[in-house]
Amino acid sequence: MGLPAPAGFDAIIGDFPAVFPNVVMNSLPRLRLKKGEDRRLRGGHLWVFSNEVETAATPLQGFSPGDPAVVENARGETLGLAYVNPDSLICARLLSRDPDAPLDAEFFARRLRRAAEWRARLYERPFYRLVYGESDHLPGLVIDRFGDVLVVQTNTAGMERLQAPLVAALEAVFAPRAVVLKNTSALRELEGLESYIRVVLGGVETPLEIVENDARFLVDPIEGQKTGWFFDHRANRARLAPLCRGQRVLDLFSYTGAWGVQAALAGAARVECVEISEPALRLAAENARRNGVAGRMAFIREDAFEFLRQARRERRHYDVVVLDPPAFVKRKKDLAAGGEAYRRLNQAAVQVLSYGGILVSASCSFHWSPAALYDLLRATARHLDRQLLIFARGGQAPDHPIHPAIPETEYLKAAFCLVRQAE
Repeated sequence: MGLPAPAGFDAIIGDFPAVFPNVVMNSLPRLRLKKGEDRRLRGGHLWVFSNEVETAATPLQGFSPGDPAVVENARGETLGLAYVNPDSLICARLLSRDPDAPLDAEFFARRLRRAAEWRARLYERPFYRLVYGESDHLPGLVIDRFGDVLVVQTNTAGMERLQAPLVAALEAVFAPRAVVLKNTSALRELEGLESYIRVVLGGVETPLEIVENDARFLVDPIEGQKTGWFFDHRANRARLAPLCRGQRVLDLFSYTGAWGVQAALAGAARVECVEISEPALRLAAENARRNGVAGRMAFIREDAFEFLRQARRERRHYDVVVLDPPAFVKRKKDLAAGGEAYRRLNQAAVQVLSYGGILVSASCSFHWSPAALYDLLRATARHLDRQLLIFARGGQAPDHPIHPAIPETEYLKAAFCLVRQAE
């Protein structure tokens, strides 16, 4: 599918508020914190919560979404330069420890070059998460690289205001064929931002082809979920694939077949991909053909929970089951309902798993901790009278680096389990 670019980037950003490359930063308004509330920022975090602001001195109502400000502690000591959103619980995000840093194209170019240098050390091919928000000191920004096409998410009002210098920096550093703004994340709603998809530089014909772990995949950054691909499970998929040789594999929530195709390439006897999205399933089938494994794969459009119920009724069993569901726990208040969904899913998966089989149970819910996942797996095995051993633990790939001072940057967990008959 082709999506033409607009006539020029200026035509798209014409209604956006002005950005601030030429402002004298020490003339910016101040955002003062309450006593003791600078501790997290001094430890390396980048967020300020609205209840940490000394609003008597610096009222949040004095800011518009995306405004720049100099953050200072209760004693008036400068902590850095941030952008502010008075309407968000996270009311400010630090961009630089230098309060005089100009928020221009060169500012972004320096950060982008540093991010790209790390990814180039990791991967030979230019298919990866180029910018991972706070970990790359660009809070609110996500960029996935599909060769010469860059797919960008500006998830905060501050990053939305800075799109012009950001895109100029992307053009200068990477000379991409296209830059796509894929601004459909649910995070934008919390920032009071609309959802949209726009090509702001060049033009793009979709789908695109990428290579992951020597497998070839088609990616649709326009119509696909998120940016069109999930690079975060790359290492986990590589770890599982060799264990699938000669096995019957069930890939649930398969999306476009990343787990299943790589299992088939590694020699799986049979792979069934279950996915509710018809467009995603069509791409999965094409990806199987592209890799020469279509003859050993089946693609089933079905709700994963209903598929497992039917498989159990028909006494079908698999040697490997992959559970890679969407986030069931998006907020703390979802813990009870989301935890129950994880419980039902894992229990049903174990019931269709052959003795001696492998279960890969993953969660991308930040609020669902590794300890909660492991405890659920323990309880599931005990309830079903199985012996379950976790032989490996997986997380997000290294192009999603974890900032030790920002726990929110660590979200993905995967448990590789050997499930046996209880003795």
